[in-house]
Amino acid sequence: MLSIDPKYNSERDNYKLLIGSIVPRPIAFVTSKSKDNIINGAPFSYFNIVTANPPMISISVQRQGLMQKDTARNIIQQKEFVVHIVDEDNVGQINETAASLPANESEIEKAQLTLLPSETISVPGVKEAKVRFECMLEKGLELGGGEGHASTDLIIGKITRIHIDEKVYDEGKIIYEELNAVSRLAGNDYAKIGDVFAMERPR
Repeated sequence: MLSIDPKYNSERDNYKLLIGSIVPRPIAFVTSKSKDNIINGAPFSYFNIVTANPPMISISVQRQGLMQKDTARNIIQQKEFVVHIVDEDNVGQINETAASLPANESEIEKAQLTLLPSETISVPGVKEAKVRFECMLEKGLELGGGEGHASTDLIIGKITRIHIDEKVYDEGKIIYEELNAVSRLAGNDYAKIGDVFAMERPR
């Protein structure tokens, strides 16, 4: 096997090894609100569950140079956001929101997504997602980089409300064949849920 010391790799080389190996990655589509009440929307594949007690999720927002991205800045300032699960029906529209727009322009309008009011926070969600989580900021951490400069904002959010399309819900469980979530691979590649197998965990 190859043995690689990441400190001798470029950031880009490490990035390619990580995103090619840690697959498939779930995709969070995040809506946030600026101090000027502009609704921002962006997808992130550095995303996962933190804990179920209380329910928390995390997204990692890579900076552009030393600059925070709009999503991280909005969440840290306003302390609320909505996370949506990306699926086969909405992935095309969500992909449109990955374009780099000025902070005073909304990706939601560009992608022709439909805003819906939230119940516990002021940031709206989007109708096109079958599952969405209203979140309050639990913790924001500045990580990575060097010489005192962060390269990443790790956002941990506490879920305050869960919205689920009835078609994907059955007696407290999500029917993933109906949700049809998509995941991120590397480059321009995505994946659908393929063959599913079951295996009992040892006691």
